[in-house]
Amino acid sequence: MSASTQPQASSSKGKDQAGPDVADIDRLLNREATAFQREVEVERILKAFKLNPYEIIDVDELATQEQIKKKYKQLSLFIHPDKCSHARAPEAFDLLKKAESELSDKAKREELDALVTQSRHIVLKSFNMPITTPHDDPKLKSLTPPFRVHLRAQSKQLLIEEEVRRRKAMKMNLANEGLEAKKKEEEVTTKKRKAEEERAWEDNREERVGSWRNFAATSSKKKKKSKIAILG
Repeated sequence: MSASTQPQASSSKGKDQAGPDVADIDRLLNREATAFQREVEVERILKAFKLNPYEIIDVDELATQEQIKKKYKQLSLFIHPDKCSHARAPEAFDLLKKAESELSDKAKREELDALVTQSRHIVLKSFNMPITTPHDDPKLKSLTPPFRVHLRAQSKQLLIEEEVRRRKAMKMNLANEGLEAKKKEEEVTTKKRKAEEERAWEDNREERVGSWRNFAATSSKKKKKSKIAILG
C-alpha cells in the first residue's frame, strides 16, 4: 500500500519544481501585451492631427453621439495615467478629453461636419464621382488608399487653412485693439494736459490781474507827467 503511494508523492514534488503554472505565464504575457498596447495608443493620440477630434478619438465622421461617447470612455479608461506608464499619458488623456468635448458641442460639431462635407465633395470630384455618391458605394470601398484616408487628408488641409485665417483675424483684432487702446490713451493724455493748462491759467489769474493793474497805473502816471510837461 505504501509502495503504491510513493511514486505519486514524487510526481507531485516534480511538478512543483517544474516552475510557474502555464496560466501564470499567460497572465504575465497578457499584462505585458496590454501595457504595450496602451503605449501604442498613447503614441497614436499624440501623433493624431490636433485640429480633428474625429482623428484623435479614432471614430468615423458619421458616428453617432452615443458611439463617440462609448469610444471615448473605452480609450480614456485604457490610457488613463493611473493605468498607463507612458510619460506622456496625461497629455494624451487631455487631448482625448478635449476632442470628446468638442464633438459633444453641437455648434462646434456642426461647423466641423460642414468642413468635412466640403472635403468629401472635393475628394469625390477628384475621382470624377458625383457628390451624391453614397458612403457605401462599391467604388469608394475599392479605392486605394481607402476613401477615409483621402477624406482625412483633405479635411486636414481645409482645417489648417481655416486655422490660419482664424489666427490672422485674431492677430488683426489684437492690432486694432492695440491701436484703439493707444488712441484712447492719447485722448486721455490730451484731456489731462488741457485740464492742467486750464488749472494753471486759473491759478495765475490774480497774478495776471495784478500785473495789468500795475501796468495801467504806471501808464496813467506817465500820461499825467507828459501833460504837465507840455503845459509848463
